[in-house]
Order: sequence, then C-alpha cells, then structure tokens
Amino acid sequence: MSVEEIEVVVVGGGQAGIAMSEHLSDRRVPHVVLERSRVAERWRSERWDSLVTNGPVWHDRFPGLEFTGLDPEEFASKERVADYLATYAEKIGAPIRCGVEVTSVHRNTGRRGFRVQTSDGDFDACYVVAATGPFQRPVVPPVIPEGAGLVQIHSSAYRNPAQLPAGGVLVVGSGSSGVQIADELRACGRQVYLSVGPHDRPPRRYRGHDFVWWLGVLGKWEASAPPQGAEHVTIAVSGAHGGHTVDFRALAERGITLVGRTESFSAGTVRFAPDLRDNLARGDADYLSLLDEADAYVERNGLDLPEEPGARVLGAYPESVTDPLLELDLAAAGVTTVLWATGFTSDYDWLRVDAFDENGRPRHQRGVSSEPGVYFMGLPWQSRRGSSFIWGAWHDARYVADQICIQRGYMEHNDSHPRPSHTQG
Repeated sequence: MSVEEIEVVVVGGGQAGIAMSEHLSDRRVPHVVLERSRVAERWRSERWDSLVTNGPVWHDRFPGLEFTGLDPEEFASKERVADYLATYAEKIGAPIRCGVEVTSVHRNTGRRGFRVQTSDGDFDACYVVAATGPFQRPVVPPVIPEGAGLVQIHSSAYRNPAQLPAGGVLVVGSGSSGVQIADELRACGRQVYLSVGPHDRPPRRYRGHDFVWWLGVLGKWEASAPPQGAEHVTIAVSGAHGGHTVDFRALAERGITLVGRTESFSAGTVRFAPDLRDNLARGDADYLSLLDEADAYVERNGLDLPEEPGARVLGAYPESVTDPLLELDLAAAGVTTVLWATGFTSDYDWLRVDAFDENGRPRHQRGVSSEPGVYFMGLPWQSRRGSSFIWGAWHDARYVADQICIQRGYMEHNDSHPRPSHTQG
C-alpha cells in the first residue's frame, strides 16, 4: 500500500482537532484530520442523556459561529454541541476523514518527519498534532474489587437511571458530573449517597451575569496554572435545568446523603474520610471569595448591577455534615450500584515519541511538546484555565498553528539555502 505524504496530521476530530484545522487552513498549511469514529463522537456516545454544557452558548463556542435556535444564556444539550461541531467543521471545510484510527506514530529515521500508521493506510507527515483531548481513559480508583457483588460503572458509561439495577446508588465524585448525576438519580426516587471531595463551587449567576462572565472580566480564565495544591480540585457547576448554583445543602434537603471522600472497602462496607465538613467549608470559601471579587469589580468600575445580598446566605449544614457517616454497609443500605464520577486520564500509547514524563503526561509548553514536530491540543490548562472549553481550544490552536508555521519557515529557508561546494586541493 502506498504512503500518503502530508504536511500535518491532526489526530482527533473533536473541538480541538476542528479548531486546529481552521487555523492551519487559514495559514494554507496542507493537513488532514483523522477521526476514528464520527466528528465529536465523545459528545454523542460517551456522555449521559441529559447532559448540557457547563457554560451558556454565548460563551462556550467558536468565534465564527453561534448556536442557532437557542437563547444566548441557554445551555446546549450534548447532541446540540455535537451537531454544532459537525456544522462548524463543514463550514470551514475541515479535511476530516472519519472512521480512520491512528495506531502508531514513529519518528522517521534519517529523514524528516513521522510515519503515521492508521487503519486506512500510512502517512508521512512533517508534523503531528495530538488533538485527542484529556478524556480518553476513565479513571476508576481500585477501592472496590470487581467481585464484590455490585454494579460498578464510570460516569462515561452512564446514560440514564433506567440503565441501573433497582436499588440505591453511591456516587463517588463531587464535580459537575457527580452532582448532576446524583441529582438526576434522586429525582427518580433512588436513594443516593454522594461522596464529596475537595472542590471549587462558583455561583452560577451573580448580579445579573453568569459566572463565566465574571471569570472573564476578573481575568481568571487567563490564569496560566492552577493554584498550588489545586491541580486535581474539581469544579462543581451545572447548566442543568436552565443553570443553577450547585449547593450541597440543597442536595441534602432533596434527600441525598452526603459523605466524605471514599477511602476503602472491606467485607461489604465502604469507609469514608472524616473530611466532609472541611471540603464543604473550602467550597463555600471559594464561592464567597468570587462574590467578594465581583463586588469589588462592580464598585471599582462604577457598574450599575443589582445587588444580591441573598447570595451570601448559605444556611446551616445538614445532619449528614454535622454527624457524618463514616462507613456504609452497602447491602444493608440497599445500595446496588457504585457510580464513579472520578474523571479521566490520557491515553497516548499510539504516540511513540519522547514527549512524555515518567507518569505518561505530555511534556509541553502551551502545546509545543519536548519532541520537535509533535504538538498537543485540547489539554486542561494547556495555556490557560479556559483551555478545556470550546473557545479555549480555538485560541490554543491559533498559537500552535503559529508555532508550526515558524518551524515550516525555518525548513523552507534550509531547502532554499545554497549548499556550499567542496573541492579537493
């Protein structure tokens, strides 16, 4: 089979790959985007049925296209996001080939570029962009053994309450996925235990603006790295039901039993850390801190935005916090399912180059890897806090495309530079 030559191979046809394609096309860089399934497949088949975006559609989109048929303050469903990305790819004429899985990438020996092996033939590329994003391999902590007589499911495999067997559910994880799924299960009459770890808890709206606006005007989207010790702290925010502030007190009032971090399991009993109150207190402090910064910004700029003193009224802790449950006999409590909303890790087994640290994490600076010619797209905190969002990926892709063009310029100079002649004398 012949080998196809192309300047850039972009691996992944989600938001990161599409954004990369737009900026490469704008710079007239020949490229191809390889997607093993459909465009934005993870939005379609690896998210629960009722999922909506965590940001309103006026904000979480590419600059060149608005969501149609939605109010700017609405939150798009997962299908609407997938359709939006497919429409955008068509709009910019992205050269996406679907159904093509990249199986390996190796640096060529003795010549420029990389050999990209795929399920549909091989490519020789001068540059490779890994745009598969961070949500590749579900993380399930090795706490409960598989033979424990329970259904264990990761949030990426959850679709709706009817999918689970009858009985109660322990949801582990207090980020956006965990709180939304726990709330949905409780609304269907399930007994739900929610294991709450460290988290940030921004207000959904404050003084007439969504929190994404506040993070923008306060410069927080531009933060280049998470605060020390907060690298793995999740954000509890929800666009469900029109968008609302995540309030663990309210979840408890609706009948969800809050517990601390899930620590261990033996003889059918799960044990929880005694950290629930501290985790909620830190989340409250994060929430109030953002209100303080927002109020100071309003005063400093003389803005006419309505005051909202009620936003600071947090209420008393529920009994599950003041008298925390430290262990739970799952069978006695009627719990038949443990749902792990514990995030993902990356999977770059196919990218066989020297671009990773000892833990398998990409070594890069704003997406430019330690392996010359290899680039990353779609990573959390790739260049800023906003990198994980659709709009953040677009801005990151512009920078990466510029870096590729800089390297192309050097190579073009090399190709056109006169070679010295050598004579014997």
